[in-house]
Amino acid sequence: MGLLAQEQAKVTDWPGYLGWTIGLVIVIALVYWLMRQGWNWRRTLQSDLPLLPALPDDPGTPLLETAGRYHGTTTAGNWLDRVVAHGLGTRSLADLTLTEAGLLVRRPGDVDLWIPAESLTAARLDSGIAGKVVPSGLLVVTWDHQGTALDSGFRADHAAEHAAWVAALEALVTRTKTKKTEEAAP
Repeated sequence: MGLLAQEQAKVTDWPGYLGWTIGLVIVIALVYWLMRQGWNWRRTLQSDLPLLPALPDDPGTPLLETAGRYHGTTTAGNWLDRVVAHGLGTRSLADLTLTEAGLLVRRPGDVDLWIPAESLTAARLDSGIAGKVVPSGLLVVTWDHQGTALDSGFRADHAAEHAAWVAALEALVTRTKTKKTEEAAP
C-alpha cells in the first residue's frame, strides 16, 4: 500500500502542471498578440487604398443571385497578399447579386461590397485565395479599384453554380468593354 501512495504523489505534481499551463497560456497569448500586430501593420501599409465604391440605391435587376461565403481579397495574381484595408480581409457569409450595373456582395455583420461593371475585368475558378485553399473550388472575381488590380474570392453554397457565375461575369465584362468602345467611337 505504501508503494501505491508514493506513485500517486508523483502523478499529482500540481505545481509542475500549473507552471506548464501558465507557460502555455503565455505563449498562446504572445502568438495571438503578434498576429494582431501583423494584421494592424498590413492595414497601415494598405491605408493608401482608396475608399470602396458606394453602394447604389438601385443596383438593377438581378441576373444571378447566390448565397455563400466571402473568402477575402488579394492583389491580383498574388493569392497570398491579402488586402485588409476597408474590411476586405475579413471572411464572412455573403449574398452575391450580379446585375448589369455590377456585382453586389452583401455581408451580414460586415462591410458590403459593390464592384461596378466597368471595374470588373475577369472571373475564373480557382482553388485558393488569401491563404485559404478550397479543394472544391472558388469563384475568383478580378476587378480594378482605381488603378489597383484585385482578386476577390467567393464560395457559393452550391459549388456547381460557379461555372454559371464565371460565364455571366465574363459576358458582363465583354458587354461593358463593347459599350465603352462604342461610346468612345465618334
